[in-house]
Amino acid sequence: MKPLCLLVAVASAATLAQSASAAKITGEYLEARTCNVYTGPCFANAEMSLTGKEAIMAWKVDKGAWNDVDLKGLGAALVVKVQGTLGYDGVFPMQAGKVKSVILVDEAANEQQQKALVDFVRDSAKELTRDVVAVEKVPFDLSNDHLDHVGKLKVGQQVELQTRRLKDSDCVCTNEVVYYQPLTKIENASAAYSLKLSYQGDDLGSRFTNNGIRSAFIGTFRR
Repeated sequence: MKPLCLLVAVASAATLAQSASAAKITGEYLEARTCNVYTGPCFANAEMSLTGKEAIMAWKVDKGAWNDVDLKGLGAALVVKVQGTLGYDGVFPMQAGKVKSVILVDEAANEQQQKALVDFVRDSAKELTRDVVAVEKVPFDLSNDHLDHVGKLKVGQQVELQTRRLKDSDCVCTNEVVYYQPLTKIENASAAYSLKLSYQGDDLGSRFTNNGIRSAFIGTFRR
């Protein structure tokens, strides 16, 4: 029998409903922020307005097009910084305050594909792209192993994210749940442990590193 802690994590991050219409674009998704998403309410309350002010979101297209532009094999990432705490606990959204973000686009994209990727990111995270301070073309690499909940993301020199499956030993208070939901609509969502979470770019006015935290989601997208 699987440990109760992990059963709760998987059940709470159940697959979101698929769109009734045929998908135009599908692929892999990886996300992490600087607060615990799989945690007990007491820990979450202690972190509110203090942590979780930054996040990394990344998409890699398996197949499909956006704005009639083929994006197969290409990816993009969004790095976000806010004043409050990013998150939605399933009942009340947090008061994030002022939002600044950076869009990082796969350097393998041509000019038309770059524009389509930027529009896709903006459409996928409307509230988090109200103030995009920079768009950059950089090397992009994202791979997900859904069986082991292992995600690996490397975007230029700016972003690095690595995850692993949640373990029974990650349960600190034995009352953990998936407290926050993913920052965008995804499918096959599973909470994961961030071994490394780092943004070392200059465009947001500050950098962040937050390793060893229960802060990630691994999943897929279908639009």
